[in-house]
Amino acid sequence: MARYQLRLAYDGTEFFGFQRQGNTRTVQSVFETVLRELGWQEETILFAGRTDTGVHASGQIVVFALDWQHDDETLLKALNAKLPPDAAVKVLTRVEAEFHPRYDASSRSYLYRIYQRPERDPLQDRFAWQRWPALDLERLNLAASILMGKHDFSAFGRAMKPGASTIREVILSQWTEQEGQLQYQIEANAFLYHMVRRVVFLQVQFAKHKLSEVDLHNGVFHTQAMKPGLAPAKGLTLAEVKYLQNRQATIENVEILDNMA
Repeated sequence: MARYQLRLAYDGTEFFGFQRQGNTRTVQSVFETVLRELGWQEETILFAGRTDTGVHASGQIVVFALDWQHDDETLLKALNAKLPPDAAVKVLTRVEAEFHPRYDASSRSYLYRIYQRPERDPLQDRFAWQRWPALDLERLNLAASILMGKHDFSAFGRAMKPGASTIREVILSQWTEQEGQLQYQIEANAFLYHMVRRVVFLQVQFAKHKLSEVDLHNGVFHTQAMKPGLAPAKGLTLAEVKYLQNRQATIENVEILDNMA
């Protein structure tokens, strides 16, 4: 019996989030169905974190144990042959029994995409939020810089459990632009529920001069409530989950080319 870790990518458009929810189509329920066809006998997989309905992933981490009689590359290919077109395993490794994809994570990174065009673009619309007029990149990065550091982010999201800490540390917060598409990258030790979509929405409000720098400062440093709203789920992708090297005893690493572009 081996214990496997894999990096899973999925287009979240047709999934009702990641975590299993009754009879709805979620990433977890689809993936566990595939595993059972390969002889998997556990009750549940372990994973790095939940994603909401419509949110995508290129770096979701999943862990499970399986009595597999073939090599790891064959397992990777078997999983991808059975998974639907909107999900794929990108990397497969073996890990020690004590490794947990959620609790051992040192940081998580998300990417949010905005495309700036006056008319809707069906080739981008599935994975990005349409905005027009174009937003001021310099002003967006000013807002992004205010989020950096360790703060109580209760004005930007809520803890998953009542009474749990809302203090998080943002390691990276930055906007870039390529051919009219804005990309926001944020990395933190952990995130509150809806935190990324909330900070994107508020930064857009700031770029449109509908929110002041003082408002943002008060939200970050004094937990002052701000204008309600969330950026659409479709622009958000869970990009990467990082772990300290000594928490992963990787035996083998098998990768395939990204075919979900």
